[in-house]
Amino acid sequence: MKHFSTVYNQFLKLVPRAHFQTCVDHYQGDYRVRTLNCWSQFGTMSYAQLTGKRSLRDVVIGFANKENYFYHLGLKTVARSTLADANRDRDCRIYQELFEVVLSSCRDLAPKHKFRFKNNLKSFDAPIISLSLELCPWAKFRQAKGAIKVHTRLDHSGQIPDFIHITPGKVHEINVARTLNMEEDDIAVFDRAMVKYKWLYQIDQKKAYFVTRAKDNMSYEVVRNAEHHLPRLSARARKKGILKDQVIRITGTKAGDIPIELRLVVYQDPETGEIYEFLTNLFHLAALTIAQIYKARWEIELFFKWIKQHLKVKTFLGTSENAVMTQIWIAMITYLLLAYLKYQTRCHYTLLEMHRLLRENIFARVQVESLLIPNWKDKFGQQLSLALNPAQLSMQI
Repeated sequence: MKHFSTVYNQFLKLVPRAHFQTCVDHYQGDYRVRTLNCWSQFGTMSYAQLTGKRSLRDVVIGFANKENYFYHLGLKTVARSTLADANRDRDCRIYQELFEVVLSSCRDLAPKHKFRFKNNLKSFDAPIISLSLELCPWAKFRQAKGAIKVHTRLDHSGQIPDFIHITPGKVHEINVARTLNMEEDDIAVFDRAMVKYKWLYQIDQKKAYFVTRAKDNMSYEVVRNAEHHLPRLSARARKKGILKDQVIRITGTKAGDIPIELRLVVYQDPETGEIYEFLTNLFHLAALTIAQIYKARWEIELFFKWIKQHLKVKTFLGTSENAVMTQIWIAMITYLLLAYLKYQTRCHYTLLEMHRLLRENIFARVQVESLLIPNWKDKFGQQLSLALNPAQLSMQI
C-alpha cells in the first residue's frame, strides 16, 4: 500500500524552497539563528492560518502534538516566546518578497475574467484593519483608534491580488494608487473616493482605462451624446437600466487637470432603483458593459470579506509592527497557495470549500487530489496521478 505524506506537507511543498531561501538570504533572515529558522517560522504561521489558531499558545501546542508529521519538511517544535521573538524580529519583507514569487506562479494558471473583452481588468481598494492603539501605538489612526490600510489591487483574472501595500491608516489610498504600474489597455476600477482628475489624466496618457463613480459635485458640460448609444439607446440597454450615455468635459477650477473628453454613463439598478453615475475614458464598450465593469468591483469587497472571515488578518498573534506585517503577508501567501492548488487541480470546489476540506484533513495521509476531485481515480486514472503528484505540484518558477 502506498503511503502519502500529510495534506499539510503536500500543501507546503507548493512553496519553491530555492526561491524561499533566496528571499531569506536577501534580508539575512537566518543570520545567527539557533533554534527557529525562517522556514520553520513560515511553516508554523501558515499552519496557524489554515487551522484558524487564535493565539501563539494554541499554535505551539497544536504544532507540538503533531511533531512527527513535520520532521521531514525541516519543521521543528518551538517555544511560544521563540516564535513571538521571530515574528517581532525577522524582517517581514522576506514574506513580502515570497508573495511576489508565489504570485508569479498563480498568474500563469489563473483563468480569464468573465467579460468578453481582452483587456486586463483590475480593481483597487484599501480596506482598514482596526488595531488596539494601546497595544499597537505605532498604528495611530485617530485619537483613540489604531488601524492599518491594506492597499490592494485585485486582478479579475483568477480573483487574485497582484499588488499589496500596507500602510498606517492615515495614508490616503490615492497616494499609493499613484505609484501603481499600469500597462497599456488595462482597465482600472475604483471608488469615487479615489477620483483625482490629475491621476485620471495620467492613466489616460498611459493609454490605459478607468471606470469609477462620478462625484456628486462634479462640474461638467455635455459635449454630445455618445456615438452609437444615444439618442437611439438599444431597447435592451434601456431595459437593463441605462438612462444616459454622454460625452462630457470637466469644467470649473479642475478643468485644467484633465483636458480630455470623458464618458458619463447614468445607470439605474433595476432591482433597487438606485441611480449611479459612472465616469470613464472607455468609448469602445457598450454603456451596459461599463455598468457591469463597475459592478464587478464588488469582487474585491468579497475578497477581503473572505480573507477576514477565514484567515487570520483581524486578530493578531503579535503587537509589533513587524509581527503584524508578517502575519498579513503569510495570510496572503496562504490565499495564493490555495488559489494555485485550485487552478492546478482544476477542482470544482469553491475556495471556501477547498479551505475547509484541507483544514479538516490537514494531517490525513492521503493524496490531496483525492480530496479535491471526487472519484478522481475513476475519472482520470493513472494519468492524473502522474500529472498531479505532490512532487510535480511544486511551483516551477
